[in-house]
Amino acid sequence: MNEPPATTGPPAAGRVLVIDDDPTVAEVVAGYLARAGHHVDHAADGPQGLALARAHRPDLVVLDLMLPGIDGLEVLRRLRGHDAGAQLPVVMLTARGDEADRILGLELGADDYVTKPFSPRELVLRVQSVLRRSRAGAPAPGSPAGPVRSEDITLDGPARRAHRAGRELSLTAREFDLLAFLLRHPGTVFSRQELMARVWGWDFGDLSTVTVHVRRLREKIEDDPAAPRMISTVWGVGYRYDPARDAEEDRS
Repeated sequence: MNEPPATTGPPAAGRVLVIDDDPTVAEVVAGYLARAGHHVDHAADGPQGLALARAHRPDLVVLDLMLPGIDGLEVLRRLRGHDAGAQLPVVMLTARGDEADRILGLELGADDYVTKPFSPRELVLRVQSVLRRSRAGAPAPGSPAGPVRSEDITLDGPARRAHRAGRELSLTAREFDLLAFLLRHPGTVFSRQELMARVWGWDFGDLSTVTVHVRRLREKIEDDPAAPRMISTVWGVGYRYDPARDAEEDRS
């Protein structure tokens, strides 16, 4: 099991929707979240979860992938398919051996995951970490707040909106944080461990989370994600945002 993320500051309490068909797991999770100051709604299947998400607009969803009716991955697809859900933070609950589903969930835009069996305290810490980071105007750790412009990308930190060439980008909370961090550090190479610490705020975690989010971000800002020009891979080291490459190559 991954270690709990590092957290700083007061808990970011909010309205949390727990979608899990196991009544014991749901009761324990809801109890721990409520004691941490969160308002908790519970849905026992996919259709009910989607209905509650539309009705109550939660601040975060804790989503089990193994659900009756509509499975968790399809729930995540539908949540991400609506503008109102584009930046809705989602923490997945997955079985330890379901790596393929875990990666697919991250590719669909989940912000974090916890593998079963899990510590309820770890889940609360991860929920609070994701909530704290997803609040409007919250910059990535180590990054100053405020608007950023680089090449044809404009990022408004307080509004948590990003545009490229005048077109608004549909980014999840984690994708926005990653883009904000890279834009504020052009030309600097960061390892996956460094990005996990400085963007996610975690001291430990699955580094594939960073890899998947970089891939998703490339799909949204690169002209050709298969041959990225803005977010470069520095083999054996990590990733670098280098807008100068666009200008240099366009002049060649």
